[in-house]
Amino acid sequence: MTTTTSWTDEKTEYIIGNLLRAGVTLSAIVVLAGGILYLVRYGHSPADYRVFRGEPTDLRHVSGIVRDAAALHSRGIIQLGLLLLIATPIARVAFAVFAFAAEGDRMYVAFSLIVLAILMFSLIGSA
Repeated sequence: MTTTTSWTDEKTEYIIGNLLRAGVTLSAIVVLAGGILYLVRYGHSPADYRVFRGEPTDLRHVSGIVRDAAALHSRGIIQLGLLLLIATPIARVAFAVFAFAAEGDRMYVAFSLIVLAILMFSLIGSA
């Protein structure tokens, strides 16, 4: 007796649901850790709302964010968590392309590829 590991809609929905939950949970944990670290380091400093200070240039690009997070800089860790949150729906669409291809559903593969292209263009094209 052989078992088949075919892709079904239920299996795809189950994996996508878990992917979204894991992505959001991981993102929340990373942001929370960065926030706690930020408060430990800078929580005692008085707030000065008269002068606006934007993000440093190293936190405006993925490589700088990863570098700062690896160096355990709190703002880099928070930004990394936000990047993970942004990457979660992109990973979901990328997985949908794979799942629909495994099911042999060409129309949904095409739609998912269009959505993935739009998402990637909106991220890369805006840089």
